[in-house]
Amino acid sequence: MKKILTSLFFLFFAAILSSCGRYKPRKFNVLLITIDTLRANHLSCYDPSHAKTPNIDALASKGVVFTHAFAHVPMTLPSHTSILTGTLPIYHGIHDNNGFVLSTRIKTLAEVLKGEGYSTGAFVGAFPLDSRFGLNHGFDIYDDKYASKNPFSFFYPERRAEQVVGLAVAWMKRVKRGKWFLWVHVFDPHQPYVPPEPFSSQYKNDPYSGEVAYVDFALGKLFEFLKAEGLLETTLIIITADHGESLGEHGEKTHGYFAYNSTLHVPLIISLPFKFKPGRNSQFVSHIDISPTVCDILGIKKPGQLQGISLLPALLGGKIKEGPIYFESLSPYYSRGWAPLRGIIWKGYKFIDLPIKELYDLKRDLREKENLAKKMDWSRFKRKLERIMKEYRLEASTRRFKPGTEEKLRSLGYLAGKNLPRKKQFRKEDDLKNLLKYHNLLLAAVKLASEGKFKEAEDKLTKVIRERKEIAQAYLILANLYRNQGKLNKSLDILKKGLKACGESYSLLSSLGITLVELGQPKEGIKALKKALKIIDYDPEAWNYLGVAYWRLGEYDKALEAYKQALKLDGDYALVYNNLGSLFLSMNIPQDAIKYYKKAISLDPQLASAYNGLGGCYEYLGERQKAIYWWKQALRVDPNYAMAIYNLAINLAKIGKYKEAKKYAALYIHIMGDRISSLDKEKMEFLLKNY
Repeated sequence: MKKILTSLFFLFFAAILSSCGRYKPRKFNVLLITIDTLRANHLSCYDPSHAKTPNIDALASKGVVFTHAFAHVPMTLPSHTSILTGTLPIYHGIHDNNGFVLSTRIKTLAEVLKGEGYSTGAFVGAFPLDSRFGLNHGFDIYDDKYASKNPFSFFYPERRAEQVVGLAVAWMKRVKRGKWFLWVHVFDPHQPYVPPEPFSSQYKNDPYSGEVAYVDFALGKLFEFLKAEGLLETTLIIITADHGESLGEHGEKTHGYFAYNSTLHVPLIISLPFKFKPGRNSQFVSHIDISPTVCDILGIKKPGQLQGISLLPALLGGKIKEGPIYFESLSPYYSRGWAPLRGIIWKGYKFIDLPIKELYDLKRDLREKENLAKKMDWSRFKRKLERIMKEYRLEASTRRFKPGTEEKLRSLGYLAGKNLPRKKQFRKEDDLKNLLKYHNLLLAAVKLASEGKFKEAEDKLTKVIRERKEIAQAYLILANLYRNQGKLNKSLDILKKGLKACGESYSLLSSLGITLVELGQPKEGIKALKKALKIIDYDPEAWNYLGVAYWRLGEYDKALEAYKQALKLDGDYALVYNNLGSLFLSMNIPQDAIKYYKKAISLDPQLASAYNGLGGCYEYLGERQKAIYWWKQALRVDPNYAMAIYNLAINLAKIGKYKEAKKYAALYIHIMGDRISSLDKEKMEFLLKNY
């Protein structure tokens, strides 16, 4: 009832403003820009001491800059879900980057605007917002095509901001005559911080700021297009971040662990396409206020699910009723069984509900340096938090999502995947503050491993396992580390130890199955994968490797069924199309194989195995020159792709190009090293000696 009365009050207030001639709703275009992992104080319109962001600053100077805007979760997927649905995590049910899918019961802003006749487009910069998580609901186009990556890799490629912006501009050119809603997500400020030149040199000692400055440069191209096309006068523009980056504050290196303002305080800039007084607004607002604000500015009916308030009165110079702002950080709880972190920002204070309570006065201590929990009574904040959780809870998404996905997220520090029983009571030893050192050891190990410092990474992971045997991620990362060094047997051993220590974690089981398949033990791999799929049956990675295992056993019908199941779960999974190509080539149906390999390449132009497979198809058809062309294409995208090098050595020799063939034979021996089979070594050495 209270929410209904609040909503009616602001509708009434907006109506008064409209009747006074100050604002009349219109169906403007809507541009939502979300910058991943952006601290508010790293935009120069907030704080000029870090990055220089002239393009965003120029937009901010003509809009309203909210100086006290907050995210509800310091994680990409749940935070964007709150932005696009106007609801809290306790309502929409997305609490972590891994493990959840947005229910179709909850409307996105795209669905609302599509119902109003808008064209809707989304262009996202990285995998945490992949369409498989459900945020694609209501979008005519949801562009989330990323390069395929082995599920054990430490890092997966992100799309640079310029690429995302270029795709978004091309889409606007197609739809600019009608009304549109465009969401542009850029990922660059996220770790690892590797800005391109000239920003790399300009910010040599502060690469994070370099990434932010680069994003501003890329977005400048978007703003230039809007200006050139006369769209600035008809487009509502909202810029925010999903969360910030701790950069060492409170001992946290990145984000997704604590919920201090280093990761919850975000920029929020709203540029309006009508006359109003620009400026700065210090009222406390949050992500769930964005959707109701858009609805009020456009004059459209708001869906009943909305839990935020419209900021239109504030944009017009008035006051809003600052309600309590709920926040949480539950990734450590879901991934490791550690204490859940929840809290509220209310009446200028911030309460963090952990076994060791925290209370901060944000009006004089925004960076949370003085914990007042021992000096002040925090019980009323605790009671308010409990009321909010009871009043706003829906948990529309209870389905855990594809944990094979977590392997792709592991390098980002999200590290999810433990299926351990949850505690009902948490003590001081479970408090995140007391467990921070283990979190940092895991992140440090990932960073070291990604830099090729395997021994140092191994030492840190061994320390975690020795002191906290129940942390499944430590075993997963260590197994991955061994695998990247070609030590598959050691990888297998550590996964088995992890299963013994942690119980039947889905992630450990599926990783075990995949490793067994890679080791050439398909029968054992099938047993492990089937066991994993009994726990969770909607992981496309597991189904894909099950298909590979059956293919290696020559059970082609079963392989085909497994691949089909993988594609049912993820229709843009390039590796599955690649593997279907291999399957049909093995079945002596090269034309179908060619079709699947080309589909894989269209989804991931960097997939060397698909080019290699096309070479195999044309070799089968007797078109050796075409085959050689495709094998060279495989090496164009991956110069060390061993299968293509081997194929070129053999086939160039067959057509008499011995000098070139010998070059590839020597390269194959060098790349394979100790892994080369005695038969292959004999073939390559024969070619080198006799031609």
